Amino acid sequence: MNENARFRPRRQEYLMPFKVLLSCLNAFVSLLWMTFSALPLLALISFLFLAADLSLAEEKMHWFKGNTHTHSLWSDGNDFPEMIAKFYKDNSYHFLVLSDHNILSRGEKWMNVGALEKRRRTLGVTTLKKYISTFGQDWVELRGEDKKQEVRLKTLEEIRPKFKKEGNFIFIEGEEITNSFGGSPVHTNGMNLKERIVPKTGKSLRDTMRNNIIAVKEQSVRLKKPMLSHLNHPNFGWSITAEDLAHVLEEKFFEVYNGHPGINHLGDAKRPGDEKIWDIANTMRLATLKSDPLFGISSDDSHNYHGGDVKPGRGWVMVQASSLEEDSIVRSMDSGNFYGSSGVHFKNLLRDQEKGILEFEIEADEDTEYVTKIIGTRKGNENKPDLVGQTLITIKGTKVKYKLKDNEWYFRATVTSGANHPLPSFKGQKEQAWTQPVWDSSTIRKK
Repeated sequence: MNENARFRPRRQEYLMPFKVLLSCLNAFVSLLWMTFSALPLLALISFLFLAADLSLAEEKMHWFKGNTHTHSLWSDGNDFPEMIAKFYKDNSYHFLVLSDHNILSRGEKWMNVGALEKRRRTLGVTTLKKYISTFGQDWVELRGEDKKQEVRLKTLEEIRPKFKKEGNFIFIEGEEITNSFGGSPVHTNGMNLKERIVPKTGKSLRDTMRNNIIAVKEQSVRLKKPMLSHLNHPNFGWSITAEDLAHVLEEKFFEVYNGHPGINHLGDAKRPGDEKIWDIANTMRLATLKSDPLFGISSDDSHNYHGGDVKPGRGWVMVQASSLEEDSIVRSMDSGNFYGSSGVHFKNLLRDQEKGILEFEIEADEDTEYVTKIIGTRKGNENKPDLVGQTLITIKGTKVKYKLKDNEWYFRATVTSGANHPLPSFKGQKEQAWTQPVWDSSTIRKK
């Protein structure tokens, strides 16, 4: 008997358990096949859609910090865009919109060195020397000498690669479309633009507002790219009222907080501040105009990076998106998946418009008190100024949950920390956060 014949029976003994397991698996697969074959076609399709929904629900979402309103030497800021971007990246921002007045960071632009140094608001090392020290002599392009010396401003496409390597910071191209009507400023930020928008005029203030928003939307449709526009600092020059914001229904976003000290954020004895403007406009939209309310953005509107009081790091948005990409950020903001902040952050945040629920937990600093005001307007109070945007409930602590009631048009939350803002734009400023509103959508006119 050869060796193979001698060991064949033993090998068969070893294989027997595997054969039994294989038979069981075959039987199980057959049972599954028979089960699915017996299902009606509609049930099978429902099962597949449920699987797809579960897959989407499991998609990982992330929070990204960004500033949507920034100025550089391309318009009336006082630093190079790379230097500004470095500040934001070093301070844990994930995206930045360079929104210079009526210009994109494109094409060839040279600036007189003496002129740019005059914009500096502090003594010490010059702006150009800081620039060269940070990015190197080879990066900086100069021409001419003495009083005629000029420096070339780098384009956004040149700058992007310097910040792209680590994958944790992006630019979203933007423009502050700067116009006015009858001496009243009308400033609108366009985000994710691919072409410069020439400011549009109109027959009235509201027409001017509307026409610039429409210009952004038209570019978005034509180029098949998600874009976003937001109205800036309504109280700047006391130009735009809550009624204006309410009636320009094309407007979906406005700045509830802007870090520029000169934009009258708090209002005055006769005129409401930005938060109250938000509440008045949203009440009018829901109760009278039967339209969706506005979302609120928090931003820097930074201009000064060498001294001065229009500084970066005062206000920002926190956007919940699936990826750190321009289109993803803009789509998430368009859906209301973001909140404004000047220092308060959330560990988690659930805003369910369909169920009328807002729930969050604050990312708390030790020994700091947090007060949340749930602010809204009750039905029947829309024509009572003192009760428009009233505090519905005050909650102390780090956990908040509120559900829209049948007698409320909407509600939103303002969270105020006991901590002072490190770079205040107004006296006594505390760190805050603003959620987007939750509203009664049953009376909204179908578009």
